[in-house]
Amino acid sequence: MRKDFFRTAGPGLLFIGLCLFAACSRTSPKLSFGTLRLVYHNSGEDGAAEERFSFFVLPEDDDGLEDIADLYLYHDREGLVWHITSEEWLSLNIDGNTWIGSRQISMTDGEGLPRGQFRAVLVDKGGERSERIFAFDAPEDSRYPFPFFLVEQGRYRLDSEYPAHYLVCYDGEGNYVMTQPLENPEGFITELNLPSGISGIALWADDDEYLTSALTDIVSLR
Repeated sequence: MRKDFFRTAGPGLLFIGLCLFAACSRTSPKLSFGTLRLVYHNSGEDGAAEERFSFFVLPEDDDGLEDIADLYLYHDREGLVWHITSEEWLSLNIDGNTWIGSRQISMTDGEGLPRGQFRAVLVDKGGERSERIFAFDAPEDSRYPFPFFLVEQGRYRLDSEYPAHYLVCYDGEGNYVMTQPLENPEGFITELNLPSGISGIALWADDDEYLTSALTDIVSLR
């Protein structure tokens, strides 16, 4: 895997104004770093897990991030392309840097995502672009069974073979709030010391060595 560009990122690695075309300069945007992780989700069909990519890049543009219009992820061998516009991408601030991307990249037919060579392309409002090629070679099948996560009667319990686990927390509207490590496989919800506004939680199980993770459905705390 190309560590000079695409690097690992934790689960927290979870737009911007308008620029008139005539006012935008011809300075090309730059792709500084990026992350690509394979995330398994509950599918509800025969116990199989659905594959999605979590894809984020750290862009640079001398005209400001508001000049960036489109982000693409290509798999040229399979003839696949995913297009993420400035109205669609997630914008995350990590250590003072703004990352843009999506956690919802998947195949329309529900099949597994391809491995191998990918191409990331960043395009600004003036049509200038920057691209990088990289390889992503996650295992064809998950190394671990999909984790089990249960919340009932004020307690939680997980059954998972993944090396690391986190709680992903949401408010009453289903909006993401925070992520925190989960050290114990079971215990009382009150022992987690969650903020008062948290209404739902999900389990994020992570295999950082192979850049794969599993995310369970959100469980209500009310």
